[in-house]
Amino acid sequence: MELTEVLVLTLSFLFLLFAGVPISFSIGISTIVTMLFSIPSLPAITTVAQRMATGLDSFALLAIPFFIFAGNLMNSGGIAQRLIDFAKAIVGRLPGGLAFVNIIASMFFGAISGSAVAAASAIGGFMGPQMENEGYDKYYGAAVNITSATTGMIIPPSNILIVYSLASGGVSIAALFISGYLPGTLLGIALMIVAGIYAYKKGYPVGEKISLKNATVKFLEALPSLLLVIIVIGGIVAGYFTATEASAIAVLYAFILSVIVYKEIKIRDLKKILINSAATTAVVMLLIGTSIAMSWVMAYQNIPQTITHFLLGVSSNPLVILLVINLILLAVGTFMDMTPAVLIFTPIFLPVVTALGMNPIHFGIMIVLNLSIGLCTPPVGSVLFVGCSVANVSIEKVLKPLLPLFGAMIIVLLIITFLPEITMFLPRLFGLA
Repeated sequence: MELTEVLVLTLSFLFLLFAGVPISFSIGISTIVTMLFSIPSLPAITTVAQRMATGLDSFALLAIPFFIFAGNLMNSGGIAQRLIDFAKAIVGRLPGGLAFVNIIASMFFGAISGSAVAAASAIGGFMGPQMENEGYDKYYGAAVNITSATTGMIIPPSNILIVYSLASGGVSIAALFISGYLPGTLLGIALMIVAGIYAYKKGYPVGEKISLKNATVKFLEALPSLLLVIIVIGGIVAGYFTATEASAIAVLYAFILSVIVYKEIKIRDLKKILINSAATTAVVMLLIGTSIAMSWVMAYQNIPQTITHFLLGVSSNPLVILLVINLILLAVGTFMDMTPAVLIFTPIFLPVVTALGMNPIHFGIMIVLNLSIGLCTPPVGSVLFVGCSVANVSIEKVLKPLLPLFGAMIIVLLIITFLPEITMFLPRLFGLA
């Protein structure tokens, strides 16, 4: 693609984005404009529509609406409170324990719901008032909730890892799921270290001592929720069902748990949950469709190959190239939603990193962890907006306590990038890589 055509694509997209046009429409319109400019021989609108339809015709993508529905059932089904109570039993007695509770509960909930926004809303809604009542700074509490919610993007089941599998040309979803556990846990530990230091400096109180009997009760109450992860991931790894089939099983299990066991959801509530799930699915699928169309145009104009040659020509040192890619993705994450960013930039950077010897599974975790940071940053950070809304605080006041937590996330990103054994250990152990 000529430089002028690259500028047409980039500038038209940025103009529409900063003009307030929804990102899916910005992607689609800029793709059509670029085709009209650079490939006038093809009918732009028809071609884009065909590419969107073809891209969405994927069995693997069926998992996304099911996991969204399961996550919404979990979000409304009393899961969050039981996970919080269990987390309190584990770490509530530590200095600044409520911050640890928030982080661990978000890790549990993210692993169950697969949604950072749902975790920020559900866990933040319970933990925010409790932390403020115990004397915690409410802006710090919001910052902890916002960053810890992103662990659900890495710890499976994660919708964005399914999207990456599609964008990468079919990397095993089972391998991606199992590879996320250690990086996601490492991210949670890093956030807890920062939270612990902050709590020590501020002299935040410890929680009430919980007896072994009560701790056992809290564990048993949370166990049915935690079993979902074992059933879904265990079934995929053992080969009993695919990721798509597992998503349907997750819906059935979440329904039984929320409606029959916990009885937090009434039958009349299901209509609203179904409508919300359908609306979310429509937004995600439109993003996926338009992003696939843009990726096709870039591939047609040989952008991935051009960027591969350029980056490999910049330096022969893999560490330098990986650092450059991470910096680009960090910048992209500040203004682009995670789903289109994965779909657009995976085909661009995956050939580069595979040429350096990086496993596509490893790169998948790296790009998802990188773009998770963007969920917490303005101007388009969805988790940032939800977390601030739940805590009833302004974004400007939350940015300062967010900075050390951002630092922890970036350190974990660098560790994951340059130590592939952390990501690849479990996939290799289970024979998936």
